[in-house]
Order: sequence, then structure tokens, then C-alpha cells
Amino acid sequence: MPIDPYIVLLLGTVGLAALFPAHGTGATVASGASTAAIAFLFFLYGARLSTREALDGLRHWRLHVTVLACTFLVFPALGLAARATVPVLLTQPLYQGLLFLTLVPSTIQSSIAFTSIARGNVPAAICAGSFSSLAGIVITPLLAAVLLGNSGGGFSADSLVKIVLQLLVPFLAGQLLRRWIGPFITRHKKVLGLVDRGSILLVVYTAFSEGMIQGIWHQVSPARLGALLLVEAAVLAVMLVGTWYGGRALGFGRADRIAIQFAGSKKSLAAGLPMASVLFGAHASLAVLPLMLFHQMQLMVCAVIAKRRAHDPGVESGDADRGAGAEDAGAGAGAGAGAGAEDGGRAGSGNGGAAGTETGDGAEGSAAHPVQGQPHNRVLR
Repeated sequence: MPIDPYIVLLLGTVGLAALFPAHGTGATVASGASTAAIAFLFFLYGARLSTREALDGLRHWRLHVTVLACTFLVFPALGLAARATVPVLLTQPLYQGLLFLTLVPSTIQSSIAFTSIARGNVPAAICAGSFSSLAGIVITPLLAAVLLGNSGGGFSADSLVKIVLQLLVPFLAGQLLRRWIGPFITRHKKVLGLVDRGSILLVVYTAFSEGMIQGIWHQVSPARLGALLLVEAAVLAVMLVGTWYGGRALGFGRADRIAIQFAGSKKSLAAGLPMASVLFGAHASLAVLPLMLFHQMQLMVCAVIAKRRAHDPGVESGDADRGAGAEDAGAGAGAGAGAGAEDGGRAGSGNGGAAGTETGDGAEGSAAHPVQGQPHNRVLR
């Protein structure tokens, strides 16, 4: 079972906020720095995304629509159904965080890595994750406005304005300037990846510092955390089973079903954390806790599934379904080149390397470019 190193850093940041929360002037400075960091993150996301290549990837539209439906329709439906667990298993604040978790976009980098290990349609996974991240900038706040409303711990219509100013405007600015700054970002992607991760750590520290001031740990008992993990495990299980057998019912081949399963059953920590900070403000600490736990759970479970999928009968000799998305291989592989709002780290391969952190330097990482022109049944190393 792989442990995401970045989760360790995130938990360490939570511990730091618990021991040394920002007070007074320090809290004001941390909040301002966090706001600037979020805007810079989405500026970089916009600068990485090649709009032309993403549009080219739409040729495999049925698969992408399926992943988007899983991410923004089926997941939220499960979140609403989980309302039945309040107050027996979950408190209302924890449920609000769980519901928010179901609204955020899918991952990019880890979806690519797991699809590659399982010998699925890697270009389709790149496109699907990219489109989900791009759509999530608009869809997630709108869903939050409808499903959470003012009950989301401070969420209000003003939050939509904050989303536009802190997320959408920087993203569009990055898109407009990509022509001039794109080469610089490509040359320095490793350094900018560290900036991405550091920015998210700052967001977490600020959120949990505010939570400490409000007494967050008096609101969450170990029993409640255990119940939250149980509910999240049930949600993940339903999505993994549903995406796999639902893909078969829709007529997708094995390679495409693998891409649908991994892209359609996962949620982006890197996209969700900044959005939660903007949407929930001082109440963001409880809102992001379910997402942080779900993130590690999905990596551990999907790593096991991906490894077993790689040994499915007939895979070694070449599955007839393998070419099910081949027509979009060239365009699709490029669509994720720097797409977006999440997954950093390096998409490793093998037993657990692929489950290494997905948080940080965008989809233009090492998994995106090597897949161009390669057969779908190759495992990236």
C-alpha cells in the first residue's frame, strides 16, 4: 500500500498549525499570502493548458462526457445520499466537507499513471482529467452554491465573486500569456512544481490555523473520523464498481473502461484545497479534512487495482479492445500537457510509484509527454 509523501507533508503542516497557529498580525499576513498563492496557482494552471490541443482531444467525446458525468453528477448524488448518515455517523460540518469533496474535479497525473500501469487508454485519461479540471473551475463553485448554500460554513454568493477574482481571472490571464511564458514554464517545471506544492501547504496551514482558533479538534472525535473513513470507503467502492461495469454497459472496450474507472472515480486534492479556502473561508479546515483523507484512500486502493488490471487475461498478447481510442492518441496525449488544476509530482510506475503525490506542478509532468505516439498497451517507466 503506497503512502503519498505529500500527504505526510500535509499532515505535518496540520500539526504545525495545531502547535503554532497564526494569530493577530501573523494570521492577517498568512491569509494574504494564501490568497496570493491561490491566484498564482491558477495562473500557472492556465499558462500550462494548451487550449488547441485540449479541443482536439474532444474527438473521443463519449468517454469524456462519461467521466464528466461521473465526476459532477454521480459523485454529488452519492454526496447527497450520504446526508442519511447525519447525525448517527457524521456531524453536520463533516458532512458538508464530504459533500464538497464530491463536487471537486477529477485528478490528472495519478489518473494517467494508474491507467498506464493497468495498460489502458492513456491519451483518453489525459484528456478526461484535463477537461474535468478545466470544467471544475466553473462547475464546482456553481454546484457548491446550489447544494451547500449558506449552510456550507460561510459559503455565500460573495464566494462566487471570490472564485472569479481568485481562480478564473488568474487562469484566463495565464491562458492569454501562455504564448510568451509557456516556454519558460516548460523549462522550469520542476521548480514551479515546488512552488505549487509550497503554495498548497500555505493554504492548508492558514485554513487549519483558523480552525485551531475556532476549536476544530473539539468538534471532531476519533470515532467521528473513523465513521468518516467508513463512509468515504463506501463512496469510493461504489464509484470504482460503477465506472468499471457502467463503462462495459455503455459499450466501451477494456482500455477505455480503465481510463473511465481511474479518471471517473478520483478527486483532486490540489484543485479542491484552494477552492475550499475561497469558498469556506474561516471554516475551510473542516471542509478539506474529508478531501485529504479521501485523497490518500483513493491512491492506495487504485494502486492495487491498477497492478491487478495489468495482469488481466489476454493483456500480454494484446487485447483487441486496446485500440478503442487510438484515433485520438496524438491529440489526446497533448491535451493534458500542462492542463491543469491539480496533480503534480511525478507519475511513477510499478507497484506504488504511480501513487506518489498528485499535488503540485500540473499535468505537464513526466507522464504527459512520453505517451505521445506510444501504444496504449505499454507501461510507462
